[in-house]
Amino acid sequence: MFYVPDGTIRAGFYECSECQNRFLDIRIAPKVVCPYCGEDVDMEIGPDDEIPESCESAVLLEVLEGEDVEKYDTLLSLAVTGGDYTWI
Repeated sequence: MFYVPDGTIRAGFYECSECQNRFLDIRIAPKVVCPYCGEDVDMEIGPDDEIPESCESAVLLEVLEGEDVEKYDTLLSLAVTGGDYTWI
């Protein structure tokens, strides 16, 4: 699970077009690599290896600021845990 650090005042709300997972990220960009199904490019390759391409499948839905970041973070946490709010 991927959440933003406490005290974050600005975050992006993304949805992946491949796995349909929604998540928050402190990076704000039109598209990012999905932390659930995407892979970060490993730049430690040999001379005969092909350079891997990163697939930015997560699309920015909304830029959240202020209290909305904490609200969305809590809502996503509740959705993942099935509504068990005692651990928050």
